[in-house]
Amino acid sequence: MAHFDWKSTIRANIFTLRTMGLWPKHNRKYEFNLYLLYAFVVIFFFAVVHILTLAINVFFIYNNFDALMKTTYILVTELLSLVKIYFFTRNIQIVKQLLTMLDKKPFQPRTVIQKVLIERDLKLWTQMYSMLWVSCIAALLFWAIFPILDGSYREGQLPFLAWYPFDFGVTPMYQITYVYQILSTSVVAMCTSNIDTFLAALNLFAGAQFDVLCDNLKQLNLCEDDSKSKEDLKICFQHHREILSFGESINKFLDWIVFFQFFASAVTIGLAMFQLTVIAPFSSEFYSVISFGGAVIVEIFMYCWYGNELTLKSRNLAYAIFEADWSMASIEVKRLLIFFMLRSQKEFTVSPFNLFQLSLETFIKILKTGWSYFALVHSVNIQY
Repeated sequence: MAHFDWKSTIRANIFTLRTMGLWPKHNRKYEFNLYLLYAFVVIFFFAVVHILTLAINVFFIYNNFDALMKTTYILVTELLSLVKIYFFTRNIQIVKQLLTMLDKKPFQPRTVIQKVLIERDLKLWTQMYSMLWVSCIAALLFWAIFPILDGSYREGQLPFLAWYPFDFGVTPMYQITYVYQILSTSVVAMCTSNIDTFLAALNLFAGAQFDVLCDNLKQLNLCEDDSKSKEDLKICFQHHREILSFGESINKFLDWIVFFQFFASAVTIGLAMFQLTVIAPFSSEFYSVISFGGAVIVEIFMYCWYGNELTLKSRNLAYAIFEADWSMASIEVKRLLIFFMLRSQKEFTVSPFNLFQLSLETFIKILKTGWSYFALVHSVNIQY
């Protein structure tokens, strides 16, 4: 069977990461070259400086509760983006090694059925990727135009409340700052969304490997030559070890990113819901908050969905072993099967710092926590 290119579906994802300075060429890590300089300029000028202006402005508006909440839900998300960028670039070599592992023979699908199983999962990932991008683009578009539509641009209002060491209310500084805010937010959004979808794809690949291994186990014929049966089982054992190694590497890589993601997402969802109660209904700003909230929900759903799928697929190993043709196998082969079955009883879970598991139950808990934050902020606002 022809070599299966695991990276074909995520090429657009990798291209965007490279454009943002987050993906050095080939299998190399960051080196002192022009690409490193380019990455530094893009991330520092369009992410760090932009976020710094939002953060500094908090000290000037902390007495204005509505303005503070309007800034905070954006600031929390963009600070999270810096965390993701830092840990992603710090571990970029590990990420590339994981993709290289997929080209090994044990990770390649052997039959058309296995290829179809993989392509089905990749198609779902592509749909989620598109949903996230549509939400991000819609939010950016509405943020870009709402000062124009409601006429606040005449008073020098920018899409985001921020502090600058110059008077941005005069021409042409206002137009330059306006464009800078939109470009900076676009860069942050592209970095964040592509890191999120890439990490979701890694979990998808790990889950697909369990599908491939299960199908290989089901197709085993252990009733013929004893030595061939042992060799086939040995290949499956090795494949299982490599899948677990692949999954553990993902787990370690996701620890800090997912930990901060879930905390920030709960806060952001709560504050975004609060914003919907204080801004004009059905205005462009209203739709920008709706789109932004939708993007955040899709983000955490992708993490939870593919973490949940990975756990469920790891449970299928014991059943796949039982479905193999083992009835006429030798006692020694049956002992190996029992050993493998016992070993596969422990399900694989994606659990950052072993604090919580990526699952649909966790997704529901995050939404409930977001609602709790909304209720708290709303009650505080009523008192003011």
